[in-house]
Amino acid sequence: MERDGAIVGLIGAGEMGSALGACLREGGVRVVVALEGRSERTRTLAADARLEDVGTLAVLLDEAQVVLSVVPPGEARVVAADVAAHSGERRLLFADLNAVAPDTTKEIAASLVVVGVETVDGSLSGPPPRRAGTTTLYLSGERAGEVAALPFEGVERAVVGDALGLASAVKMCTASVYKGRVAILAQALRAAHAHGVVEPVLADLAATGLADRERVGATLSRASAKAWRYVAEMEEIARTQESAGLTPDLFEALADVYAGLASLAAGSAPEDVPDAVPLEEMLERLAPSL
Repeated sequence: MERDGAIVGLIGAGEMGSALGACLREGGVRVVVALEGRSERTRTLAADARLEDVGTLAVLLDEAQVVLSVVPPGEARVVAADVAAHSGERRLLFADLNAVAPDTTKEIAASLVVVGVETVDGSLSGPPPRRAGTTTLYLSGERAGEVAALPFEGVERAVVGDALGLASAVKMCTASVYKGRVAILAQALRAAHAHGVVEPVLADLAATGLADRERVGATLSRASAKAWRYVAEMEEIARTQESAGLTPDLFEALADVYAGLASLAAGSAPEDVPDAVPLEEMLERLAPSL
């Protein structure tokens, strides 16, 4: 795909999406978003990233050649259905960059191909790409190379194969570790708080690097702020495990853990969580009602 004159439509200008859009804009691409009905937070993130608001999804699809979907995993199918309904006769390339199971990606692709929209499977690993080298975009599918060729300034790109679902499989496997261990840490420290043994637990876990007292409060605060979206992600990981012949029970249970954290969330947007949050304060907020 030629970079010159490329127009990319971005669906999902949240923390990750807006940062990814900013990388493309810095690479010389015109990035359009549709902010009709979106929250003030999303509008602020998009404005800070200097993304161009075209109002509605219909206008976005009319102007863009490539569409990137970067939304919470529970919304991935809804976005695909909206694109199918509004794509008209445009022959778009749709890159689903969401944290969903390989089978979910294939279902999304099947729903879009009937209206002439081709799908590239994608997934993002790492934080929002505000610093070069911190974020990797995995891609798969017959046209994955075209998305990889877009100038995502500072974002590593890796094409992992021609088959849809491969990039999603990478995400599901890595997220099962990254987010799974955070859920287990949160559950362990909440239990330690209830039993009055936080200090010896932290001391014993110090060698792992997971429970650094200076950072663990912020880790739990960010996890609780994002927990609502991690519920669906754990469910997608469970589906991935099951399709591999493994039990889904572990990640269905972790979905319950994140649902509990979401119900007790501190209320801050993830990008507003400070680097230092008192652990005792977070554990009090996340203490279950007995």
